[in-house]
Amino acid sequence: MAVLVELRKASAGYAGRAVLHDIDLRIDAGERIAVMGRSGAGKSTLLNLLYEHLADRVALIPQAAALVRTLSVFHNVYMGRLDCHRTWHNLRTLLWPNRRDVVDIEKVLDLVGLADLLFARAGALSGGQQQRTSVARALYNGRPVIIGDEPVSALDRVQGAEILHKLGARHETLILALHDISFALAYTDRVIVLEQGRIVLDTPSRALAAADLVPYYGG
Repeated sequence: MAVLVELRKASAGYAGRAVLHDIDLRIDAGERIAVMGRSGAGKSTLLNLLYEHLADRVALIPQAAALVRTLSVFHNVYMGRLDCHRTWHNLRTLLWPNRRDVVDIEKVLDLVGLADLLFARAGALSGGQQQRTSVARALYNGRPVIIGDEPVSALDRVQGAEILHKLGARHETLILALHDISFALAYTDRVIVLEQGRIVLDTPSRALAAADLVPYYGG
């Protein structure tokens, strides 16, 4: 497998505070990885560090949906490919969307069950709908690597499973921070657990049972 990114003794943090310490990590193209651990363990910081190394190949699903609430669902999803169009096309799309763009985005929204909300205002959506819009933006972006920070946390189990399946079907590599152990074991092939900013477990999913991961969430 081709090496996608490799970190050696990497550290990272914010506001002058170290969050990650001595991270050794290699990720190959085609892997499906769950990043797990307690709140505050450093999952988001690790995803941000990986994004810095891979930005030109990544479709990002941030923890907060990060939508422009005053714009429509269509326009928020369209922003996934802003850099693929000329400035004049992007400006025109604000007022008079191109029919081809509308059709393409409607197809993506259909994948996440939101086709009927194409021109609804993003700020009027429920939390789950906003999260699915954020997922649709990443799907529309189309880059081979998905980095997602709790991408299905606001969804019920059926919706969450459907979204994870579709992300895996359409993108070569997945790097997802997940809290749900059953989702991690079912939809990824490798589990990385962080504790106090250090990797304490890095194991193929097939070698793990739910009981192996529960201790990292207790206490």
